[in-house]
Amino acid sequence: MSRYTPLPVTRTRRALALLGTIALTAACTTTEDPPGSAPATTAPATASASAPPTDPPSPSASTRVTIPTSAFVELPAELRKSPRRTTPVEQALPKLCGNEFGTGGRQVTASAAMTVTYQKAGEPSSNVPQGMIHQTIFTFDGEGASGYLGRLRTAVQACPSYDQSGYRVTVTSKALPGVGDETMLLTRTWPETSLNGERTGGTASSQIAVARVDSAVTVFDDQGWEGTSGNPAILDRVVRDGVRTIDAWQR
Repeated sequence: MSRYTPLPVTRTRRALALLGTIALTAACTTTEDPPGSAPATTAPATASASAPPTDPPSPSASTRVTIPTSAFVELPAELRKSPRRTTPVEQALPKLCGNEFGTGGRQVTASAAMTVTYQKAGEPSSNVPQGMIHQTIFTFDGEGASGYLGRLRTAVQACPSYDQSGYRVTVTSKALPGVGDETMLLTRTWPETSLNGERTGGTASSQIAVARVDSAVTVFDDQGWEGTSGNPAILDRVVRDGVRTIDAWQR
């Protein structure tokens, strides 16, 4: 029978003290990402919906996440001006006063974006598009999706207006009940101009919708063609269809 020889008391105490020092050091050096940090990305395996990584993936992410093309919304044929196309995430995300929508932090496990170009139903194909919608999808580890929405609400409240191309853009936000687990709708309004850049006396507007579906967040940025107003009715349809598409992908 083997015998167990206990360590001397002094050696035991030194070992415990060393372990305590290591644990304390780790606790003091672990911090949360700053609100303005860029989202970490893991390039999905689906090439048509990939994005170049900007930060390493979440250290706590247990599995590699892939965002397939099928997770993105597709317009019905009567509204589709051109097929959806892959877009770099940093180009698809809107900007207001700063980098409000790029604050995913290290809990982001993957991100990808696509763009759809739309037209009014029944218009001839020779007409110019009415607008385009950039859709970005983030997947998060842990409670990262809810944290992203919380930081975004705070950032939007701090940005009631901003300057763009010499014009003042005002921003308002409201909830969009009944869509996803959490949804926020932002409306941007600015002085309308003609194609020559002259003021018309009216206003133009476009919308941004952000929806959380479980551990994923999707951002829709509606932009009217050549600086004109977006189409709120089409965006509303796209957001609802997009949330259902992500929900089906996650099941």
